Amino acid sequence: MALQRVVHEPAFVLHRYDWSESSLILEVFTRHHGRQALVAKGVKRPSSSFRPILLPLQPLLLSFSGDADIKTLKAAEWQGGHVMPTGDALMSGYYLNELLLSLLAREDPHEALFDVYGQVVAVLASEYGEILELTLRAFELVLLREIGLLPMLDAQTMTLMHLEPQARYSLVPEGGLRLAGAQEKSSLDGAAWMGLQQALSGELDFSAVIRACSAANAELKPQLRALLHYHCGVPTLRTRQVMLDMQSL
Repeated sequence: MALQRVVHEPAFVLHRYDWSESSLILEVFTRHHGRQALVAKGVKRPSSSFRPILLPLQPLLLSFSGDADIKTLKAAEWQGGHVMPTGDALMSGYYLNELLLSLLAREDPHEALFDVYGQVVAVLASEYGEILELTLRAFELVLLREIGLLPMLDAQTMTLMHLEPQARYSLVPEGGLRLAGAQEKSSLDGAAWMGLQQALSGELDFSAVIRACSAANAELKPQLRALLHYHCGVPTLRTRQVMLDMQSL
């Protein structure tokens, strides 16, 4: 197998693991090569030029090579643009990284998703409150769509019947989009679901997805959370549990 060499690849660090006393294994999300595992040799030494650069939620240009599952980092440059998020925004960024680590296969490129992730990271560095919540919902929708886990939102999944604008429908992990039962707490009317589908269709416009979420965030959040937990195979994501523990204090 030919040695793969990648130069100046746009990327974000998703997670870091200790590999030795002086080195780290990096899980990174790259634009053209998907999720990659890289060994950063000597990065923990005080003299390493990589040490202040290889941080999560920062836009980077990485160069790496290798033909194994774990490749070798050769160079790293910070692209600049914003400061590190803090507080709730930082935890939200770690939450997004956990989703990508759990749901993306290695070496499976998702260029549109990478670009949206970059937009979300920029929001995390500067915005709080409602816009942050809407941005998270929009990213969850785009992520599920890009990896093929989101059903069409303008028809009932099992019957393919068109939605009625005034009727209420629920998105459930094992049944897709279906007519909401009387006891279901979270549902959206057909018009809202169709608006979300329209925003997600065709060439992706992330701002349009955010706007479509604005009228449905409260009802959409628990439904997307259940769907994500189902596909991640966990009852609660680690970052969410940390946030709950912090709030309880």
